[in-house]
Amino acid sequence: MASITLKNVPPELMERLRTAAKSERRSLTQQALHLIEGGLSAADMRPAAEVRAQLSRWRELAGRWVSSESFEEEIAGIQSARTAGRVVDL
Repeated sequence: MASITLKNVPPELMERLRTAAKSERRSLTQQALHLIEGGLSAADMRPAAEVRAQLSRWRELAGRWVSSESFEEEIAGIQSARTAGRVVDL
């Protein structure tokens, strides 16, 4: 059976997971799998028409970004707002 490792889990999220697992008498792993399964099941139930409509809206917006900041200022803002992680070359 496959396994995953979650890194950089925020302490408050970890505490919520522990609390939920304890109240439902599950291990942390069982609770995480239960929540993942529930989330994916809900995502699978999303109507295809809704997905197509959202994709259409994104396509309408693509390329229309207007900003009063320079390209360099936009990039700096995006990079400063990111959480720590892998390096991204914009």
